[in-house]
Amino acid sequence: MKVCFVYPPADHMIRTNVPAAVDEVTGVYPPLGLLYVAGAAERGGRHAISVVDAVAERLDAARLEARLRELRPDVVGIQAITFTILDARLAAQAARRAAPAASVVVGGPHANLFPEETAAMPGVDYVLLGEGEGNINPFLDALEGRADMAAVPGLVRRQADGSVPAGPPNPLIEDLDALPMPARHLLDNTRYSSVLGKGRYLTTIMSSRGCPARCIFCDRPHLGKRFRARSAGSVAREMTECAARFGVDEFFFYDDTFTIDRERVIAICEAIRGRGLRAAWDIRARISNVDREMLAALRRAGCARIHFGIESGSERIQRRIRKGVDLDKARLVFAWCRDLGIESLAYFMFGFPGEGPREVRETMDYALSIPCDYIHVAVTTPFPGTELYRLGLETGLYANDCWREYARDPRPDFAPPLWTETLTRDELTAAMRALYRRFYGRPGYVLRRLSRVRGASELWRKARAGARLMFR
Repeated sequence: MKVCFVYPPADHMIRTNVPAAVDEVTGVYPPLGLLYVAGAAERGGRHAISVVDAVAERLDAARLEARLRELRPDVVGIQAITFTILDARLAAQAARRAAPAASVVVGGPHANLFPEETAAMPGVDYVLLGEGEGNINPFLDALEGRADMAAVPGLVRRQADGSVPAGPPNPLIEDLDALPMPARHLLDNTRYSSVLGKGRYLTTIMSSRGCPARCIFCDRPHLGKRFRARSAGSVAREMTECAARFGVDEFFFYDDTFTIDRERVIAICEAIRGRGLRAAWDIRARISNVDREMLAALRRAGCARIHFGIESGSERIQRRIRKGVDLDKARLVFAWCRDLGIESLAYFMFGFPGEGPREVRETMDYALSIPCDYIHVAVTTPFPGTELYRLGLETGLYANDCWREYARDPRPDFAPPLWTETLTRDELTAAMRALYRRFYGRPGYVLRRLSRVRGASELWRKARAGARLMFR
């Protein structure tokens, strides 16, 4: 069969609670999850697999429909993310018009949060829950009549009578080394870049899945909370292959927390150095599980940038959201990164339960006092499936389940809920914008960043990003 995997457009993306300029200049990243599923479907050798990244190719729904008419697929697989579910819905309808006889299947984070609502979307025939590498081939076998559709793990479908039967559970994949490589060869890898990057070609990569942390604002419905990791050799081989085959010289690790297992981190660094790979890479880490020796090993292996979730400069809020960052240690970690030549990015949010003007000031003062290279600031969004959102429903802060209502009937004017128990939406937004301006508008900061720019293209990317943050 001809199977086309689609990463939908983002023309109707729900605006995250960050300045629009941040979303506009962040960059374009390969859809790693979709590429993993495409690689698994391709492994059997029986199907002709294609991938359409509508975001990277700048396709709207009409152009996506035209592409699908050209490809004439038998199966269309669509990745659904809550922030772009309206576009996923339009993509499913476009697929139905372009290939009326094709089977349209949807998976991804949104489908796992709202399986029945996803199955009810116009044009959708099936929904696959859980990690798609584990059930895509049983599903395709069932479509060909080689297996029983009712036995496909994680399968959800709406029947004519309105019922939504589900197949057996789709268990988490234990051996991540056994997964095929993401099908990057099905995309034009020159389309991807990051505003923070210094290399020519960037790709995304994952060395582990699952995060054991219990932050009340975060959830990963389809990857689980249990930490599962690839071997160091597997990670280094993939990076080497990407560099040799696609010219990739910059990697962004999508692990929730790369540094959970210290010994594994050191082993990955040694494996990368043992292969002589010269590439820059980013990771996400927690302050609590890094030390100077680990940071030095990361730097020697090419780690160029580390993203740290700090969230708040208030000790009381740290305890309230169960983030538990030691703010004094964090200050030291940022200093270590600077000493070792690793760029650092700190994430902050305004609008947690119990946060008032005092805590806002504490976060601002803290963010301006630490020696990090970049900050990312947002207003806290209680996402569906998080403890924070459940708390808002239980306490009556939200009168109705607005996320479920949106999943049933996505509207372009939908505004995500905020935690406005103490501060208003306008006050939270003003605080966010003020911190961006104060951090990036410091003359010393601007001069330091300019001194590190390595070329005209990097200068243009960062100057454009800075101008949009400061003046929009």
